[in-house]
Amino acid sequence: MQTSSDRHEYPAHWEADVVLRDGGTARVRPITVDDAERLVSFYEQVSDESKYYRFFAPYPRLSAKDVHRFTHHDFVDRVGLAATVGGEFIATVRYDRIGAGGTPASAPADEAEVAFLVQDAHQGRGVASALLEHIAAVARERGIRRFAAEVLPANTKMIKVFMDAGYTQKRSFEDGVVRLEFGLEPTDRSLAVQYAREQRAEARSVQRLLQPGSVAVIGTGRTPGGVGRSILGNVGDAGYTGRLYAVNSAFPEDLKEIDGVPARRSVREIEGPVDLAVVTVPAERVPEVVTDCGEHGVQGLVVISAGYADSGPDGRERQRALVRQARSYGMRIIGPNAFGVINTSPRVRLNASLAPEMPRPGRIGLFAQSGAIGIALLSRLHRRGGGVTGVTGVSTFVSSGNRADVSGNDVLQYWYDDPETDVALMYLESIGNPRKFTRLARRTAAAKPLVVVQGARHGGVAPQGHAVRATRLPHATVSALLRQAGVIRVDTITDLVDAGLLLARQPLPPGPRVAILGNSESLGLLTYDACLSEGLRPQPPLDLTTAASADDFHRALSRALADDTCDAVVVTAIPTVGEGSAGDAALAAALRSAAAAVPAKPVLVVHVELGGLAEALSAAASTAPQAPQPTDPAPAPTEPRTPLAEAEETAPAGPRTPEAGDRRAAAPPHPRPAAPAASHPAGPADPPPEGTRLIPAYPAAERAVRALAQAVSYAQWRRDAADPGKVPEYEDIDERGAAELIAGHLARGQGLALGDEETCELLGRYGIHVHRALPAPTPDDAVAAARALGYPVALKATAPHLRHRADLGGVRLDLADEEQLRRAYAELTELFGTPAELRPVVQGMAPRGVDTVVRAVIDPAAGAVLSFGLAGAATQLLGDMGHRLIPVTDREATSLIRSVRTAPLLFGWRGSAPVDSAALEELLLRVSRLVDDHPEVVAVTLEPVVVAPRGLSVLSASVRLAPPPARDDLGPRTLPAY
Repeated sequence: MQTSSDRHEYPAHWEADVVLRDGGTARVRPITVDDAERLVSFYEQVSDESKYYRFFAPYPRLSAKDVHRFTHHDFVDRVGLAATVGGEFIATVRYDRIGAGGTPASAPADEAEVAFLVQDAHQGRGVASALLEHIAAVARERGIRRFAAEVLPANTKMIKVFMDAGYTQKRSFEDGVVRLEFGLEPTDRSLAVQYAREQRAEARSVQRLLQPGSVAVIGTGRTPGGVGRSILGNVGDAGYTGRLYAVNSAFPEDLKEIDGVPARRSVREIEGPVDLAVVTVPAERVPEVVTDCGEHGVQGLVVISAGYADSGPDGRERQRALVRQARSYGMRIIGPNAFGVINTSPRVRLNASLAPEMPRPGRIGLFAQSGAIGIALLSRLHRRGGGVTGVTGVSTFVSSGNRADVSGNDVLQYWYDDPETDVALMYLESIGNPRKFTRLARRTAAAKPLVVVQGARHGGVAPQGHAVRATRLPHATVSALLRQAGVIRVDTITDLVDAGLLLARQPLPPGPRVAILGNSESLGLLTYDACLSEGLRPQPPLDLTTAASADDFHRALSRALADDTCDAVVVTAIPTVGEGSAGDAALAAALRSAAAAVPAKPVLVVHVELGGLAEALSAAASTAPQAPQPTDPAPAPTEPRTPLAEAEETAPAGPRTPEAGDRRAAAPPHPRPAAPAASHPAGPADPPPEGTRLIPAYPAAERAVRALAQAVSYAQWRRDAADPGKVPEYEDIDERGAAELIAGHLARGQGLALGDEETCELLGRYGIHVHRALPAPTPDDAVAAARALGYPVALKATAPHLRHRADLGGVRLDLADEEQLRRAYAELTELFGTPAELRPVVQGMAPRGVDTVVRAVIDPAAGAVLSFGLAGAATQLLGDMGHRLIPVTDREATSLIRSVRTAPLLFGWRGSAPVDSAALEELLLRVSRLVDDHPEVVAVTLEPVVVAPRGLSVLSASVRLAPPPARDDLGPRTLPAY
């Protein structure tokens, strides 16, 4: 317990799990009086040199007074944090608030002295950097704005920690000591440093799971069958390059091997290190296994076992305990209820999953939160493997199951700089941290394509086992924000695979112009229509007739690719009677040869029942079928169909993965197929030489064109992302004045909707002027208001059920004199009720134009979002709104206006006068600035905004204020709390 002088309870919200530079985890928490023994033990393991650097003198041991001082804190002026692994301290940091003379002080003093001590065995892991982020966040919360640190010049590691943090610093040297002073407000540089460290650490943590040097399968059965024994066989059959162990506490003591793999009764009995443990024991036995793994120094876990949050409240608590226990030992978890992980790299060859076959190696990374969908994705790639995916297969595969720890965000961090992954495909059922996901997606998409299909879009709840923050945004809005971040959003896993295969080996199209050629006029016309439907610009199809030879295709494709008015080519082909596989091979060779001559433009093939053409298109070098080599599997046309290949698209076969409701890990329903006799056991085809031009083949024109359209949109996003624009400055914005108004309003309550006058005043501070409207509770008041404003005027009912509903007749426009105004007033009250019910107002007429609506809202999960659309029932019915994340740049404001389907109405549709789009863009930018500068502004609605050929008029506005939601993206690095 804390002393009586302590002024705050234990701040549990400062506790956090962090990923360190080497991929391991540590827990950061406040130091309390109960930590005296841990502190002494920790200090005893620190070298004399490190102690000297900390205290500037030999300091072999801590006195009782020191221990009391370093464990008794008030959590305001004196704070200490510790990084722990396995419950023991590995590093500490503390600050003491000081006054102008460097003496102890209390608020309002806003400077503190900070000092670190890191155990030598853990130096170089990034512990001090992580602790600095957390102690800085704590200090800001307690009103401290600056840190001061005194460091010996020889302590270069600690000086580097401070200098590399990215804060604004001042450095001086006096009396043999380096004094560093730095502000604690996050800067662009400090956030960039933080994000870069986060990426390296999280990528490394996933790398340890996907590239282990040794694997233990815990729960391996003594007899064939069962999940553990199947996974052990899958790892061995894949040709895993590391050390493999079978573990089961029920093994007889004299059992040394099982299936040629060393057998042990416990992980503790394994002589060397174990990097990855695959856990398949029942859920009630998992805690014991995690303890053994943690004590042995295992780096990560893949938990196949079910019976956690997928099985109800008790299981959810069991899952929380699992995560806490694993992280306490510095381990990360994939799962529980996971399907497993795969890495096809020749350096690893790991199949620690329930998939009975190793996928073909390739350049596509796969992530699936569902085991069943994971099976379906692998099956589809396998079935398409005779075609383009024969050699454009999988680099890595992760099935996260309940996603209790490792998530899609972590895998994105790994793929971002993984040289063996060119395209990332993700099936997501929930996004736990949308703000972070969009940030990571934007960075990843700038380097390589990211294709996402989201399940459970309309279910309204997260899948069982997933702990996610609620979002109030509709799915369409989330999809728009993902597209803004460069994500290629598709609706089905078929589209996911189709897009991935095109992007894996074809160049990005330089534009939307498409040439179509082939030997079927009808198939060409279908392709033409599909291009128009997808917003592409197709040229008239070139019909080569059914008599076309391979040379005819070659000449036609070469001409199309050489045409400067063509950005991509779709080749359509139907069978030629009597030619068979030889004709397929010749056509494939002709197409590859022509495509290779112009490598900057993509080529796709739409084929109808040409079994051999798809295989031939992906062949690496030959123009005819090759005889199998000693290290190759049988040719695809004669290869037996495996359970993985035979899986139905709607109900994939293969071993059953533990799904929601299962209380145990499921066993495969059929025996695992024997490995083919080959020099590398799994037998997938080796990847082609780097740079080989592979042509994707599709069984339907619509699928090929849809994939091409996705690639065209993504390529345009890449070009736009190279110059994202800027957030402009406006001299007439009064940011300080707006802040004072907001503070004054919030002093009246936690959340409130501003009145009309208050709204106009606040918006006016940002140069947003609302057309004046005066209340008219009586006809005489209406006449007086009209005189003050000047005729002509509008009379409007502002009752909630009539507001923005001109279709109901609650608005009268162009009232030129008092007589017309009084008549209109009488009509409204006769039709809709008393003035008290109508809440009528009088407003001066605005120039005629197009009615639009501008909204901004702060979502607790996704962040601040700016929305735009045309006003009216049709737009509401069709959901035709565009969305962008705030802050919005000038280029994003321009694209936002043009993103809605009704945008042609703004730009002279059917001969109408184009509106002042520049004024509309400026309004969007000003609203974005307001919400970005003042997160207390949680909602803004401007409706309608009438945009005329010159200028615009905001006719109605509303603003809602509230204390801003917490932003974890600006705080220190942490793993999600669970």
